[in-house]
Amino acid sequence: MSRRIALTRRAIGLSFLAAPIWQDSTAKTRGRGTKVYTLISPDKKTMVTLEIGGAWPAWSVTHKGKPALLPSGLGLWLENGQLLGQGAQCIGADRNTATGTWAPPFGSSNTYSEAHNELVLHFTDANHGIAFDIIARAYDAGAAIRYRVTKAPQSTVRLMGERTEFRFPQASLIYSSRDEGGYQVSTQGDMAPVVHPDLTNSSDHGNYADLPVTVDTRAGVFALVAESDRLHYPRAMLTSKRDGLVTYLMRYPGRATGWGGPGDTPEDSVFDIEIGQATPWRALLLADSAAGLIEQTGLVPTLATPNILGDVSWVRPGRAIRITKPYSTEKSLKVVDFAAAHKLEYVEYDAHWYGDGTDASDPTYSVATLDLAQVIAYARARNIGVILYIDRVAVTAARDAMCKLYQSWGVAGVKLGFMWEGRQSDNDFIFDVVKAFGEHGMLVNLHDNLRPAGLERTLPNYVALEGVRGNEQFPTARHNVTLPFTRSIAGPLDYTICYANAKNQTTNAHQLAMAAVYYNPLTFLYWYDTPDKYVSGFPELRWFDECPTTWDESHALHGAIGEYVVMARRHAERWFLGAMTNERGRQITVDMSFLEDGPWTAEIYRDGDLSARPFETPVIIETRDVGRQTRLDVKMNPSGGQAILFTKKI
Repeated sequence: MSRRIALTRRAIGLSFLAAPIWQDSTAKTRGRGTKVYTLISPDKKTMVTLEIGGAWPAWSVTHKGKPALLPSGLGLWLENGQLLGQGAQCIGADRNTATGTWAPPFGSSNTYSEAHNELVLHFTDANHGIAFDIIARAYDAGAAIRYRVTKAPQSTVRLMGERTEFRFPQASLIYSSRDEGGYQVSTQGDMAPVVHPDLTNSSDHGNYADLPVTVDTRAGVFALVAESDRLHYPRAMLTSKRDGLVTYLMRYPGRATGWGGPGDTPEDSVFDIEIGQATPWRALLLADSAAGLIEQTGLVPTLATPNILGDVSWVRPGRAIRITKPYSTEKSLKVVDFAAAHKLEYVEYDAHWYGDGTDASDPTYSVATLDLAQVIAYARARNIGVILYIDRVAVTAARDAMCKLYQSWGVAGVKLGFMWEGRQSDNDFIFDVVKAFGEHGMLVNLHDNLRPAGLERTLPNYVALEGVRGNEQFPTARHNVTLPFTRSIAGPLDYTICYANAKNQTTNAHQLAMAAVYYNPLTFLYWYDTPDKYVSGFPELRWFDECPTTWDESHALHGAIGEYVVMARRHAERWFLGAMTNERGRQITVDMSFLEDGPWTAEIYRDGDLSARPFETPVIIETRDVGRQTRLDVKMNPSGGQAILFTKKI
């Protein structure tokens, strides 16, 4: 069973215990037969409340006693337009608890907490002959809810949508975007992300926002709405309703290249789920500060189905540089030499390396000017892997043959372009492709309109994905310091860092800092440039040479959405700090208490005197001794940044 994975306690592999009637999960009866169930996280900060017996079930969430989510309706829309859940009878409840941690093959931390309390409410809908569960969990990092159909007249149930609502306090600010558009700040009643019409012409038309969506309640609670464990199910978006946000399930593929608008695109207005299948988790990550929200990033993969590939010790995160046209063996070997000199783990062949070099060419052989076998062997001797770009058309036509062939060539991974998420069938296609390459020992990086949902836990060869307005669009500094609080929290973010590029709207130190601020296990560097550019005059590239892509622990030290961010991350014995600001210059005093005791050396890469064009601003390299008691002043130019490598003195 490749994609229809039943989630059971045994499959999850946690330490589940049958719970007593806890104080925090006792059902209480309100007037007119309404029952209220409450569920509290292990640290007692997150409380989930479910109200049963009204017109339909509803949930609400508080964080440290403050409202995070007001009572919000629940339910699934059946094919006939009726709501599964409306008038349904709750016939029982189970309570479970889980403890412990799990260790990802790669992540922003070397362990994530599994600890949570769970409430499973059992319903029967006599009008439709369907039995189903509503499953709620309370974690220290936030709350999550999903549905599971347990009985129906047939082996599948046909759905047309989902009613899961998110009603936030009235004064809340919503940070949302769609496709690769910028971020809009709105109320929950008028969310309408702005995008270029060409990017969404083939997709669902309307004021829909991609997940994740970030919320500032303006009352001491920050929330991020995300999804996890999206298996054999459409991708979710959010849309405004009168007093909140509601889940919308995509009926068209996102940005399907070469298609027309929805009028001539196949629409999936309905889809089937199997008996026993659970819907994706609707997750609400919670913190009392914007920076604190970044530290809850582990919840999305934690909610996902655990690894189904088996031994994935071969999965190696790292940094990559791409090889571009015109392709030749000699040019490729020079790029490999550059990668080796700068401690990169991968080189990647970009589009048109195969067949006759056209979009419709055959990806089973390279262009005549390229001896790919020689390059792969040369790179492997230097411990560098080769990644091959393929587009959707090619992988659709010959996936299984390509997996076997590339494995025999010794290819380390593939980057797949023009990939579509949206309908159930689109997401099944992605799952099957990633799994197939994983079964043949290859990494996968997906580009274009995709959004994270924890699949990197289920298929750990899925190391990176795009779905972001990155350096291909050369965005503003404000956009760059919005991403850490929004899209970046939900999963790997392939920003494709450029360096000292004339189109950058930021300083070079700002670009350096991205390697520590953004989490991406497969980080692409020097995106629009070639090694010849960096032959001399760039001593600051040592930062990229040393900065890893996965972490043992991560801390968001300071930050405000769209204003600035300061991240500190540890890999083995060294710490890496990245700081970025928007178009306003600023100085932030950073507490060094995250360091262990003892003397440390700080290798600082900071903005020099601001040039008329930010990308021409020089990087000043300094070293100084620091320790846990040090308070370090981090000064940044407008659109600037700072990167610091901390090494413990022996």
